[in-house]
Amino acid sequence: MERKYFYINESIARSAHDMTSMRDYSEGSTTAEYRSAVDKAYDIADRVSEKKPQEAERAYRLAERYSKKLAEYYNKESRIGMMCPSVLISGSSNFPVRKKEKQVAAWERNHKFYEHVQGILTKIENILYCREIIKSNDERAIEKLEDKLEDLKEKQELMKAANKAVRLKDTKAGDELLYEMGFSEKNIHALRTPDYCGRLGYPDYELSNNNANIHRVEERLKSLKAVKDIGSSEHEYKTFKVVENTEAMRYQIIFNGKPEADVRTLLKSNGFKWAPSQGAWQRQLTSNGKWALERVVEKLKEMEDV
Repeated sequence: MERKYFYINESIARSAHDMTSMRDYSEGSTTAEYRSAVDKAYDIADRVSEKKPQEAERAYRLAERYSKKLAEYYNKESRIGMMCPSVLISGSSNFPVRKKEKQVAAWERNHKFYEHVQGILTKIENILYCREIIKSNDERAIEKLEDKLEDLKEKQELMKAANKAVRLKDTKAGDELLYEMGFSEKNIHALRTPDYCGRLGYPDYELSNNNANIHRVEERLKSLKAVKDIGSSEHEYKTFKVVENTEAMRYQIIFNGKPEADVRTLLKSNGFKWAPSQGAWQRQLTSNGKWALERVVEKLKEMEDV
């Protein structure tokens, strides 16, 4: 798996260093420190790939997220460092105390963000060392949706930030910000090239579509969590049993024996599939699945009364 690194602004890193230290800045040291940390994440992901190939995709996805977030931390740390010089550099006369207080508060917030980023690294380690809590199918489904929601929200913020950078009068400053966000020269050129309507950056419809996807996933998450809270349920009928299995996230229909051909046709035509491991005919626990279940149950009840 190719390792993905994000842009570290060495210019502001150097300026921040010069405002807080008497020592000379070692060119490229911030980038080197960042890449060393990212390599640790990818090294762990490589070991996951070797020992648990089924978890490799997830581990590498987390490693890339770690790389992106850590770059954000380093660049933010440098920008905070430029807010106010150290008293050792500026001297105590007319020292901007209020500005220093704001800087310290910003550093504290960024440190909390750093702790959040390190939590991503811990997730990769937990996969490797089997320290994860064993989760049921519904919990896995919720986790995947939460990951997807986070990706969509990050994409939304990225598009908004990119559009803001593209519209800056200072093109050079805007490009620097775009580099920090992870855009390549080719990507930046594309963002600055007007489309057929003369628009720069990401068009409004792309942000609207992504926002609609965010709301859709949020609703799906809300629905899944509600189902999980309710738990599994069973309903007995004359010749079959219906199970709302929140552990497997499936609607299940169970018969005492093999159902007749017309019953099997009914089940298949409504999206139910035979699951030998469950001993049941089932389909996903979704709103469409619920409607299909209700149709099938009504028809089966009619067949029972014949």
